[in-house]
Amino acid sequence: MLKQLILENWKSFRYAELPLDPLTVLIGTNASGKSNVVEAFEFLQRVTQGQNIEAALAGDKILSSIRGGVEWAALKPETEFTLKFLVQGDDEHTDYLYAIKIQTQPVVIVIREFIQILDVENSDSLIEFSIKDKDSFIPIRSALNTLEGSGTATGSGVITIAKKYQLKNVDDVSKRIRNITNLVIKALEKTFVLNPIPSKMRSYSLLSDTLESDASNIAGVLAALTDKRKNEVESILSAYIKDFPEGDIQKVWAEKVGRFGTDAMLYCQEEWKPGHITEIDARTMSDGTLRFLAIITALLTRPESSQIVIEEIDNGFHPSRAELLVRILREIGSKRKIDILITTHNPALLDALSPEIVPFVVVAHRDKETGESKLTLLEEIDNFSKLFASYSLGDMTTKGAIERSLSHNE
Repeated sequence: MLKQLILENWKSFRYAELPLDPLTVLIGTNASGKSNVVEAFEFLQRVTQGQNIEAALAGDKILSSIRGGVEWAALKPETEFTLKFLVQGDDEHTDYLYAIKIQTQPVVIVIREFIQILDVENSDSLIEFSIKDKDSFIPIRSALNTLEGSGTATGSGVITIAKKYQLKNVDDVSKRIRNITNLVIKALEKTFVLNPIPSKMRSYSLLSDTLESDASNIAGVLAALTDKRKNEVESILSAYIKDFPEGDIQKVWAEKVGRFGTDAMLYCQEEWKPGHITEIDARTMSDGTLRFLAIITALLTRPESSQIVIEEIDNGFHPSRAELLVRILREIGSKRKIDILITTHNPALLDALSPEIVPFVVVAHRDKETGESKLTLLEEIDNFSKLFASYSLGDMTTKGAIERSLSHNE
């Protein structure tokens, strides 16, 4: 699991830390930096899928460009940026910090890539080892074949790792490093940025094991499940979707279609008046219904212990459905051990958050002197207690109380 994201010279951020919890809510005004945070995860997702660094930023024939491409990836006038991800270790005393430093000008290359082994109790770095790639363009995906222990201020990498894990020889140390790197890679690979595009979800899709970021293959993913798992997932989808529209959707399912059964379509049964059930396919479903189904499908089909990132999660949803959405995120996320990061502008959704979620609300905002983006935990705003006593979370955002308080803090 990922525990923290650190941004250094990434887009509008000079330096920022984002804690990642079971449900992290990122709020802020327009152009405050929320999308830049999401794009850091999108860049990571592309890199761990094996994309060339330049293509991961600028796009190619298949990928769209991350906003600003290579030119605006680093905070101006810098020509380098660093992304760091804190990964939960394989024991309660140790975490792993993965870092990748990229040069954007005059050419795009990986300057440095490493993993630090951290002591959880005091956050000290016990040891650091470099990850080297033969061409410096495709990083951690090829790391398992190119690991090399490196010396640090605490002594030789090999000696330090040997002592910490009570290993007897270099081969054991090498094996341990590979195990750590494999754990980090798996954690990073489980990061998934979901941006459902209803227009792409309405078409027939090929059977698939993995949901696309735009959810265009939702029907293919559901239809490809084993019969038992398909029944489970579609039953949960059908149960939740009943409370979403004004009318009553009785059932949601996907079916294989065509002579060879390699494609699929999404269907549902609607009952807009008692006793009159109509079957429709995705081509007729509303944008909101399709986005809602995509979110639940991602929660149900992504691997356990994943990180799902959803920007403007409430886009297309009626405010009265905010409470339902929050309940679903918490119920399925908790059951499947999936951590969720969402961004939102919606006062209704913020008001639907229970008090125990407040410590996990993070505010993106701009420094009034430098114009750089910052991330601040809502609870760390100086007069937050007074604000919370006077306003609901939704009112704080609509009345601009949070921004005024942050401005006074600076």
